[in-house]
Amino acid sequence: MKFKKTAILGAGNWGTALAVLWAKNGRDVLLWARNPALADQLKKHRENREYLPGIELPASLNVTSDLQSCADADLLVLVVPSIASHTTVDSLRAIGVNHQAALLSCTKGIEHGTGNRISQILQNIFPENPVAVLSGPNLAVEVVGDMPTATVLACAKIECAAELQGHLGSARFRIYTTNDVTGVELGGALKNIFAIAAGVCDGFGLGDNTKAALLTRSLAEMVRLGTAMGGQVSTFYGLSGAGDLIATCYSRHSRNRHVGEQLGRGESLKQVTASMQMVAEGIPTTRSAYECARKLQIETPIIDQIHAVLYEDKPVTQAMEELLGRDQKAEHV
Repeated sequence: MKFKKTAILGAGNWGTALAVLWAKNGRDVLLWARNPALADQLKKHRENREYLPGIELPASLNVTSDLQSCADADLLVLVVPSIASHTTVDSLRAIGVNHQAALLSCTKGIEHGTGNRISQILQNIFPENPVAVLSGPNLAVEVVGDMPTATVLACAKIECAAELQGHLGSARFRIYTTNDVTGVELGGALKNIFAIAAGVCDGFGLGDNTKAALLTRSLAEMVRLGTAMGGQVSTFYGLSGAGDLIATCYSRHSRNRHVGEQLGRGESLKQVTASMQMVAEGIPTTRSAYECARKLQIETPIIDQIHAVLYEDKPVTQAMEELLGRDQKAEHV
């Protein structure tokens, strides 16, 4: 499979970062912005001043707000917020796409109500096209800063995964492959919830011991829910699980960790989100994951408490006390 034209749908910081990364070597890359005003700004300034300031867009990177212009791409990359994914994919279906095009999801979330992963939405609407997902400890500002990064690309068709690996990977953006689409996707989605919890720890000033304990138990919870939803155990100990969990829970660039930190410092969720330009995927994913855990009857104490804080107005101090007050037991990983 030859990828002559790549269309990236979503001009937030991660979509822009991937567009810059893959256009640097002269590849034909088209970046689609849902907002025409944003597309005009990108064209005029050759910089995404709203979401990724200070990074020049390569000359080979074209920008559009016309979705129709993406229809003939050989590789369509979905990087819109999870809450907008189904609408965007429906719009793609309306315009029609190349039946042989590879569809790559880089969106980290779970659809509310259905519990569907983004790749499932893509596959349901485009059953003939190969669908893949990309996830890992990939902070946008570090990727465009040319810092060494590793990620994992999953596809049920392993030959397609290998072709995408060769096309998109580089010395500074190392891609590993797997056929565990479910595990890779869930690792990337669920870690955002735990990053909010880690941020609360930072807001409280609880220290490294507390945070390390939280991450360890978060990983156990991720494995428990993720395997119940169909992921492979080993995947959650890899880049899209443990790797992304570590990066998102510790990085100053993490939006989800920032949300938790501000909550821990006494701000309301409304205040926190009002001050942010970008979507913190952990917020909607918490609701989706909570619903999935209830349906599957999986014990998820950390997800439950974050859900109570975000959607039931539970004070963060009470949520923390209830977590710490749980019965002591033998460790199960």
